[in-house]
Amino acid sequence: MEVLKIATAGSVDDGKSTLIGRILYDTKSLTTDKLEAIEKTSKQKGYDYLDFSLATDGLVAEREQGITIDVAHIYFSTAKKSYIIADTPGHVEYTRNMVTGASTSQASVILIDARKGVIEQTNRHFFINNLLRIKDVVVTINKMDLVDYSEDVYNKIKADFTELMSKRDYQDQKITFIPVSALKGDNVVNRSKNMPWYQGQSLLEHLEELDKKDIYNIGTPRFPVQFVIRPKTEEFHDFRGYAGKVYGGELSVGDDVVVLPSQTKSKIKDIFFYDQKYQTASRRSSVTITLENDINVSRGDMIVKDGDLPTIDKQFTANICWMDSNQLTTGGKYIVQHGINKVLAKVDKIHHKINPDYSGIETDVTGLNVNDIAQVTFKLNKPIFYDQFKNHRTNGSFILIDTQTNSTVGAGFIQ
Repeated sequence: MEVLKIATAGSVDDGKSTLIGRILYDTKSLTTDKLEAIEKTSKQKGYDYLDFSLATDGLVAEREQGITIDVAHIYFSTAKKSYIIADTPGHVEYTRNMVTGASTSQASVILIDARKGVIEQTNRHFFINNLLRIKDVVVTINKMDLVDYSEDVYNKIKADFTELMSKRDYQDQKITFIPVSALKGDNVVNRSKNMPWYQGQSLLEHLEELDKKDIYNIGTPRFPVQFVIRPKTEEFHDFRGYAGKVYGGELSVGDDVVVLPSQTKSKIKDIFFYDQKYQTASRRSSVTITLENDINVSRGDMIVKDGDLPTIDKQFTANICWMDSNQLTTGGKYIVQHGINKVLAKVDKIHHKINPDYSGIETDVTGLNVNDIAQVTFKLNKPIFYDQFKNHRTNGSFILIDTQTNSTVGAGFIQ
């Protein structure tokens, strides 16, 4: 079954957790004991409704303050798809959490409180979706029940957000506007009778109909080798296969390929999935590839099509989201983990800091603090083979690891 990962974003009290809880409730994805706990807690709090946010906010501090702090991953399925929802925090100080949740998502839901409209945090959330090249963005205008399901309010917010869209540099995004009431269930899973002026789909109906080709960024095929398979059994005595996942495009039997970093050339002989042979390995499929000639291929190498090589260099410039309490400064040394390769890197230059509310850039920056986003150049101790993030989300992204603590301190997107 197809799996769709969705990131949610919204300011404080916009109703993200309630929206997700409503989806779980209306799709009958809540277990009986979870539903009973929600009913019991809602009564104890004196509510005359079910507090669906209790289905997702798991930390004690989240429940006490009524806010989302950490990224929660929620899983549910329908007859058509399996879903993973990354419920990300809305606070400014949790920008890094949102970047983390959205970095591996194929679609995004941005919530806007119908009473407040487009605010500064909306700019920030849309900027991050733009930065991370999320192809399908659903602008969900929530709490329509509190504005009497007004079409005028909906149209005003839609117009304000359309103006914000003019500031983006990623034009391949599809933006869909849906008015909802997460608390009442209007247009979340089922279409609402309270908004006859809205003729579009409910939120779940829209997600159900998303096509793979519309949400995955199409690039050139990249096959990082995860493992070299040598059974050394009587039946497969001379078998040598290379296991991994195909990103960006397709690989087929007979394709002329190059193995990086050695740049040795070969041709794909067979493609296996367990004991089944295939003519073509599609995007995002995990397979084992054999080559026609016996060449040296190791974990961390990459198989690409001949004539379609990535950039091979010991230097690159990237947009960085800094996630650590200690500053990133010029000259600082970190480990760049690019795919399954780890390379020692030094910060060569901090070009400028990017304000994620579309208010411009800041130059003369000497260091980055937690949640800062900036353009930075790195020099590496050995070459890596990469693509620009805008052309290849997987091969154009990396994480930074502190050499002393081994903690992940930043996420990067190569320019």
